[in-house]
Amino acid sequence: MENASDSAIKGLRDCVGIAVVLAAMCGCASPVLAQQSAEHVPAEDARNANITTVDTHLPLPEFTSLKAWEQRRVFLRNQILVSAGLSPMPEKTPLNAQVFGKIERKDYTIEKVLIETLPGFYLGGNLYRPRNGKAKHPGVLNPHGHWPYGRLENQPLYSGPSLGISLARQGYVVFAYDMVGYTDTIQLPHRFGSAEQRLWSFGPLGLQLWNSIRSLDFLASLDDVDAGRLGITGASGGGTQAFLLAAVDDRVQFAAPVNMVSAIMQGGDLCENAPGLRINTSNVEIAAIFAPKPMLLVSATGDWTRNVPQEEYPAIRRIYDLYGKGDQVAVVQMDAPHNFNRPSREAVYRFFAKQNQGISESGELIEHDIDVPPLQDMMALSNRTLPANALDLDSVFRLWRERSEVQNKKLENGELQDRAFLRERLRQTLAVEVPRQVIADRDGRSIVLGRAGKGDRVPGIWIEGSGAPAIVIDPRGSAAALDSDVVRRLHKEGRAVLLLDVFQSGAAKAPRVGDISNGPTPKLAEDADDEERADAAAGYPKFLTFNVSDDAARVQDVVTAIVYASRGDQNVELFVTGDAALWATFAAAVSDVPVSLHLENVPKLTSDADYLEHFNVPGILRAGGLTVAQELSQGH
Repeated sequence: MENASDSAIKGLRDCVGIAVVLAAMCGCASPVLAQQSAEHVPAEDARNANITTVDTHLPLPEFTSLKAWEQRRVFLRNQILVSAGLSPMPEKTPLNAQVFGKIERKDYTIEKVLIETLPGFYLGGNLYRPRNGKAKHPGVLNPHGHWPYGRLENQPLYSGPSLGISLARQGYVVFAYDMVGYTDTIQLPHRFGSAEQRLWSFGPLGLQLWNSIRSLDFLASLDDVDAGRLGITGASGGGTQAFLLAAVDDRVQFAAPVNMVSAIMQGGDLCENAPGLRINTSNVEIAAIFAPKPMLLVSATGDWTRNVPQEEYPAIRRIYDLYGKGDQVAVVQMDAPHNFNRPSREAVYRFFAKQNQGISESGELIEHDIDVPPLQDMMALSNRTLPANALDLDSVFRLWRERSEVQNKKLENGELQDRAFLRERLRQTLAVEVPRQVIADRDGRSIVLGRAGKGDRVPGIWIEGSGAPAIVIDPRGSAAALDSDVVRRLHKEGRAVLLLDVFQSGAAKAPRVGDISNGPTPKLAEDADDEERADAAAGYPKFLTFNVSDDAARVQDVVTAIVYASRGDQNVELFVTGDAALWATFAAAVSDVPVSLHLENVPKLTSDADYLEHFNVPGILRAGGLTVAQELSQGH
């Protein structure tokens, strides 16, 4: 069976070969056709005005063909992995699983678990097992949400132990595991993510998704688990983990995300909002990646899933219908506040039983006689310390960074992948598309470029001349470039010249609501903790999850200009200086046409601080940084 790492690599390769992937939605590479359009460039750049947040009512996915959806699915799957810092998948080291402290009951057992998902990082959990004498059982993962006691919360709106005990009685082996910073998984706070860590795609969402993948490894490795029948269910933040894991790991065969698939709220915590995760997409479309496998959408009238039966479920079902499998997705709604209460859990039991022949008769699919052991008896670290090699936050980040550097070096040396993989990963990190249509509105020497259907606006100056236009970019804007020696020389030679004010430079500077990188940085007290610093680095409200950074938008504008100047097949020359040399280098790296770069005063990027000052894009160092961009820009 294809594992998550293989499928991730295959997915990025497949995406490279796609000619047109619904370019207006996903941003995959498409043929370079600078077509004329009746559309005009808007008076205001939509990237400044149309800011997406966690509470934006996002459009529902609409696909009329299975081929179009399958192409989009490949792109989305890789967008998740790139955003999470898992492209390509990190090396899987031994889990060194510790299973101990068995609690025995008549028809089930509960054990404590510690697994080493990264060297020196330990994930805690509980293993619920049936005592029915059968050799193999379906396995179920249970990530929890943001309840105070995490996986061990036991109250009417949420009871992790009730879920584990009931599923074990029905014949499943269940592994319930912690969010980072909860219960036994306490080496890191739950909320972290400095600006430097963001460059390496190191954050709560990526680490938790990695923990989910490793938890599936652990569950599948157990002697009493049928590795061909693995499922997942979780509520709230655990619901986010449920549909993310189901989207990227083919081993998951049935799923029930609870109270989280919504078009009106995408998740309010940092562990649900990695930079780049939902650019031009939503949880609804991400959940649909699981099609056509069986999935139950559990919703509630009292939270952001109140519209699911009428809005989100029909949209997802239409994607299932493309496979002829509409009956494989189902929906239930409880008249309750945000929850994973008993009625919701029992709905999951009934749905899972339909997917697993031989599970208990329908009369057993209700909760009864639940005896939850005391919390301290369930905790893996009760009267126990973490192993001696346990790392703190700074050390885990250092490990993540070092492993990324080793992996990138292998990629650069051709040991793992080829240039096409590196280019596509870089494109997705930058959220750049090669547009099929470039709009050009000209009025004398004034010119404005834009991508058809996108609403972006790139003003500049056009100097008439012969041949393919030379593109000149100064980080101060087109007015400063016009007064440069290089423009005077090109004009004297009779060349056509295109001078640009790329995003938030020169005449393109404008207010951008919600982007802390374009305004005063929130002031933090000297004693601010990791959570407060994480909030500040993430922006408000989780800005970079839904919107690109300024520097990424600038790269997009250069790519748009390259398409316009190339006229489909001509080599393009760029004359750039200062930070614009970086924008142009990354643009040339992801371009579909050859680009000749003439660079001056290129900033040196030798440290994380240099990137934050000159080219601040989340995940850029995880994607190889300037080293990979320079390599890719030198040829196609």
